[in-house]
Amino acid sequence: MVQALAIADTASAAATVTIGGMAHGRRQAANVSSPPPSWMQGTASRWAMQTSDPLDAIASVATVDRDCPLFREGDHADNVFEVMSGTIRVFKLLPDGRRQIIGFLEAGDFLGLSFNDTYLYTAEAVTTAAVRRLPRRRLEALIDENPVVRRRLLAVTANELLTAQEQMVLLGRKSAKEKLCTFLMTLSRKAAKRGLSETRVSMPMGRSDIADYLGLTIETVSRTITCLKTAGLIRLLEGHKIELTDPDAIADLSDAA
Repeated sequence: MVQALAIADTASAAATVTIGGMAHGRRQAANVSSPPPSWMQGTASRWAMQTSDPLDAIASVATVDRDCPLFREGDHADNVFEVMSGTIRVFKLLPDGRRQIIGFLEAGDFLGLSFNDTYLYTAEAVTTAAVRRLPRRRLEALIDENPVVRRRLLAVTANELLTAQEQMVLLGRKSAKEKLCTFLMTLSRKAAKRGLSETRVSMPMGRSDIADYLGLTIETVSRTITCLKTAGLIRLLEGHKIELTDPDAIADLSDAA
């Protein structure tokens, strides 16, 4: 992990730490009744924003700049993280230097829950992102003593396993068009869970990221996007957004294997 560069105490009893492109802040447990930071408004999960959240007692907040690492594969796994806003890519580098993106994480997703001594992948911000940092040892103790936290993280782990299984099918059994449609439907479902439009979705990652996630080349991704656009299934919008003009057809393509 990169080294801390500065630590400053504020009059509100909060500490701020800047770590090589990642700014950290922590509220003392006595201040849990104070309003959440402005960057949390409308982005954090409802569960995370509750003042009764037992993780508040051990959590600190951090902002990670675009394309900066939260942690790298092989770093000592001292912390678990929860995404509060923004998008984070997680990936592994193959021995020949190729990159395989495992997933794109958004508000409510956790990183580093495997409880290995080191992180198994690298996590980088696609956009400026805010995360909660949970010291591993304190989290383990909280899991042992608090059934609410235990059930919460068990559900997160089960969802990660399901996502991994879906990714195996995506990479191994689907055509380029089916892969891209599956990706678009995943973005649509995530948007719906956050109360956003299911048909006008944000796609902040570049085509290189999409290619490395779907196991395709950039050229194939570009051709497939053009194909879907020409067929009237999607429309590209400004601000890294895409409109699913025929979501039923896209869903049918995504379900094909």
